[in-house]
Amino acid sequence: MPTTLLDIADGVARLTLNRPERHNSLVPSLLDSMNADLDRIAGHREIRAVVLQASGRSFSTGGDVAGFHAVPRGQRRAYAEGLVGSLNRTILALLRLPVPVIGRIQGAVTGGSLGLLLACDLAAITPQAFIQPYYAQVGFSPDGGWTAMLPARIGAQRAREIQLLNQRVSAQEALQLGLVTTCIETDTLDATIEGWLEKLKTMQPASLASTKALLAADCAAGLEAELRSFLELIDSDEAEAGMTRFLNRGI
Repeated sequence: MPTTLLDIADGVARLTLNRPERHNSLVPSLLDSMNADLDRIAGHREIRAVVLQASGRSFSTGGDVAGFHAVPRGQRRAYAEGLVGSLNRTILALLRLPVPVIGRIQGAVTGGSLGLLLACDLAAITPQAFIQPYYAQVGFSPDGGWTAMLPARIGAQRAREIQLLNQRVSAQEALQLGLVTTCIETDTLDATIEGWLEKLKTMQPASLASTKALLAADCAAGLEAELRSFLELIDSDEAEAGMTRFLNRGI
């Protein structure tokens, strides 16, 4: 099965993460496919908005820890450089699109997948969804905008607390922190997004593009710094032990 799906109709591009059997965890094939889809979207003049969504129970659990662990030590740095580098390109591509990006968020949003949510202009989240870093538990350095983008959104002290203590952010708290636009039950999620889409279609495209460009944070340098720190830790003894504990939890 393809790891992403792209449907373009009636001026709306719907980009779906399609790895539900692994909770849409991020692997090179998924991010490569996503970046190719975003290139198609960027070159399509008729698109007025993008809906970023995911199949299955989870939006995305971030980098696939089992995928990292399966790479032999000594090769993980190269694997991580490709993966996190691709994730950074995805985040920046979403931010730089001249049309609004709407996130449809359910289930887990953990690890680097937070960056996909942070790159959305509007987001609807279900009450059962949650956000959690897991970096300090696994032994990875933060990626996906946890340090490059999150502090600007919620404040540096709250961002520190969540990451250092591996706190879980509920859907309602995500709304209170301004990480999402609305928290709404699953049975009305799509209707809410359709309402946004209809309203966006009445707006002037050039004005929307200008608003997005002016509001977009310049986070490229911060994402690059995250990548370099990630590479420093990924092949360490600490990360090896942390991945093993994480993968064996509950056994």
